[in-house]
Amino acid sequence: MNAYSNAVETSDLTCIFGDFTAVDKVNFYIPKGEIFGLLGPNGAGKTTTIRMLCGIIRPSHGDATVLGYDIRKHAGEIKKQIGYMSQRFSLYDDLTAAENLNFYAAIYGVPKSERKKRIQDLIDQSGLRGYENELTESLSGAWRQRLALACAIAHHPPMLFLDEATAGVDPVSRREFWDLIYEMAAEGISILATTHYMDEAEYCNTIGMMYQSQLVALASPDTLKNELPGLLLQVTCADPLLGEKIAEKVPGVTDAAVHGVLLHISITDKQVVPTLQAAFSQAQNQIIDIELIQPSLEDVFINMVEDRLHKNGHQKQGGV
Repeated sequence: MNAYSNAVETSDLTCIFGDFTAVDKVNFYIPKGEIFGLLGPNGAGKTTTIRMLCGIIRPSHGDATVLGYDIRKHAGEIKKQIGYMSQRFSLYDDLTAAENLNFYAAIYGVPKSERKKRIQDLIDQSGLRGYENELTESLSGAWRQRLALACAIAHHPPMLFLDEATAGVDPVSRREFWDLIYEMAAEGISILATTHYMDEAEYCNTIGMMYQSQLVALASPDTLKNELPGLLLQVTCADPLLGEKIAEKVPGVTDAAVHGVLLHISITDKQVVPTLQAAFSQAQNQIIDIELIQPSLEDVFINMVEDRLHKNGHQKQGGV
């Protein structure tokens, strides 16, 4: 096994397709046994980053190592040492769950003498006991997801890449899936997960937020939330869309965004609240409830994107 201090290290990692820069000078590292989340909207560069690290795409510029192996020189060795799972499950529908596991264990080089026990361990670990003899095509999305994860780790990889692995799965199943990921991290497996679900970042030790091919933030979830400037109000009002327009004109309001039927308003300090309430009253948009809340990672991301757009001279957009 190659000696390494961090499971992943990148240095100005860049990928360019023609005139389009998909990943622009990305820098981060992942210590052994930690969960790193790469977050951002579709098209931000997350999947391209993970494909470079997996040795599937050669970087245009910059460098990176995975488990101590250079992604340019040792792509083949990296592929042997890692597990990879994406939202497009690479399962064979006409095989049972156990047959899929046996196939992938063989492909990944698990010795035949160890394969039977390894498959039984994977069935228990993933909660598939009772479903192992079911045809894969008959399994629900959540059970297929568990099976795909079990197949990805059939060979005991020290590094696991999850590329949008929870896309299209219901919230309860996503939570159960992350419980499995936690168990793996506790066993020393290093994990890089890309996702556009902001709530999933709470499960990660460190998160990198990507936007328009660049890494715009890198820290723990709590650090990012604590460093959001000012205070955050959650407002329930008669018309949130109108409320957003009203709030943006009030001095001391740094940002306003609609969250479902609620309105999140960033303010510089508590002195802004009376002025805000007066502006709503004047516009005949009744405030039903107003409270000071802790920011979510979605609030952090929206704030960073809008700050970036403002610096680049763009108008505020309706969503990310």
